[in-house]
Amino acid sequence: MDESTATPTVEMSLEALSDAVRKAAEDLRAVRGALDIARADIASRNTSLSRDVVGHAERVIVHLREADESLRDVLKDLSRRD
Repeated sequence: MDESTATPTVEMSLEALSDAVRKAAEDLRAVRGALDIARADIASRNTSLSRDVVGHAERVIVHLREADESLRDVLKDLSRRD
């Protein structure tokens, strides 16, 4: 394999990031709707869920914050281009 196919170019990396962000945005919209429905259902029935949900939710929040920070870094880098 030659070096040009082994090392992604900036354009290739940005294309992959753009695709990942698009897919994530679609997934997040779908999840938000499901979360809103679940919250309303839980509140109306005064039910509870396993504490596992809390742990998983906290882990997702941390990952989303990290992703947000990384995306901001990419945008800063792009704004500095010549």
